[in-house]
This record gives sequence, C-alpha cells and structure tokens, in this order.
Amino acid sequence: MCLAIPARIVEINELMATVDMDGTRRQASLLLVDNAALGDYVIVHAGFAIHKIDEAQAMESLRILRDLAATMSPEPS
Repeated sequence: MCLAIPARIVEINELMATVDMDGTRRQASLLLVDNAALGDYVIVHAGFAIHKIDEAQAMESLRILRDLAATMSPEPS
C-alpha cells in the first residue's frame, strides 16, 4: 500500500524541493505542481509533489497518520 504524505517545502532548487514530512526531510520533484513556494504544503507520493494543500489540511492529515501509526504499534509487554 502506498500513501501520499503531507510535507512542507523548506528548500527549492529548480524543479526539486527539500520537504519536511513531520520532521523527516526528503527530496521531492516539483514537476507536477505549479507555483510551489517555500513554506507551501504539498502532498508527496512516490517522490513527487502532486498537489498543494493548506496548512490546516496538512496538520489534520498528519494528526490522522500519527493516530493510525499509534494504533498499529504493538503494546509493550
């Protein structure tokens, strides 16, 4: 299963961006997103920013993903 993850653009170098995914930095192509700017939130899938979203949407999506990850973690013995 593949997920698209919200990320904030922290650096742009031509058509590549460094994005912050809840504390993890990765590279993402900006080929599919028009007018991406520093500080924008994007949805990243398979190394490509595919859609811009607002900060509220990004924060809500990250909260849901954190909650999901917490429910999937094994209980300590």
